[in-house]
Amino acid sequence: MRLTASIGVTLGDLKLDAELDLDDTAVVALVGPNGAGKTTVVGAVAGLVPLERGHVTINGTPVDDPVAGIHVPPERRNLGVVFQEHRLFPNLTAVENVAFGLRATGSSKASARAIASEWLERVGISDVAGLRPSQLSGGQAQRVALARALAIEPDVLLLDEPLAAVDAAARTELRHLLRAELRRYPGVRLVITHDPVEAATLADHLIVLEDGRITQDGPLAEVTARPRSPWVASMVGLNLLSGAAVGGAITLDTGAVITTATQDRGPTFAAIRPNAVSLHRRQPEGSPRNVWPGEAGELYLAGDRARVRVDGPMTLIAEVTAAAVAELHLADGGPVWASVKATDIDTYPI
Repeated sequence: MRLTASIGVTLGDLKLDAELDLDDTAVVALVGPNGAGKTTVVGAVAGLVPLERGHVTINGTPVDDPVAGIHVPPERRNLGVVFQEHRLFPNLTAVENVAFGLRATGSSKASARAIASEWLERVGISDVAGLRPSQLSGGQAQRVALARALAIEPDVLLLDEPLAAVDAAARTELRHLLRAELRRYPGVRLVITHDPVEAATLADHLIVLEDGRITQDGPLAEVTARPRSPWVASMVGLNLLSGAAVGGAITLDTGAVITTATQDRGPTFAAIRPNAVSLHRRQPEGSPRNVWPGEAGELYLAGDRARVRVDGPMTLIAEVTAAAVAELHLADGGPVWASVKATDIDTYPI
């Protein structure tokens, strides 16, 4: 199974130009900030958003090509789509909703109903088969939507923020169900999300979309370890800095210098884990080769620790213990010194 697409769409301020080449070997998550164009990608692939330029091809067959005058309607693309809001037919029961796509593709009423019942059992909600959407919880409705998408055995499965509208109590269980079903599903799988936990739980491969452009594309471990934009770094909880490297030093645009344990040359990224940043009220002495002044800013909890934004020539997020917050009076703000060991800095070419 293969999906290739070159998506060119302009909607208001959004100018989307994205290239996709997906097969059935990995679950892919398309991630990015709000307004990046993620849902528009889903709409374009599904045939719900007309292309202005480019193409969409499924298993070698063009389903959208404005130059060639090709536009296959959504119902004939052999796609399964799960939207953020389940979009079930309100006048149909759960089993009738799941059977709808099967009936539309030629299955008999009895066969469609039998397959739909099997899918409701598979996603753990056979007991609500006779209920209408208004009688279902958010988690139940999203399970029906997933069963409806999978029941037709589509070549391509698209999930647009599938857990966003589900309450926290149901989200964890539904996430486990999604992970299991995505691993079993034999076609192309594309999950749209802005949630790093969801992406890490469901996907093997990440595509990052920012402001209508793909800024990074690679295996999950590679993207999360070596982000190539501030948004990705923020998503995975890293400080990302960039500058010009000569030997064991990187000079940033601000003029600040980072000393590293590597011998890089040319444009270089430096990634620093927040828990590798130590904070002090006085300029420290000793082993750290990187020491910068700054101002303690926003402070927020991160589990049993706290994250502190340090503003200055080197803007960083530091992760410290509750004891450090109290001892250094970080909630009061004010001048601080940030230090990082050269060996705690990961560098890679821009």
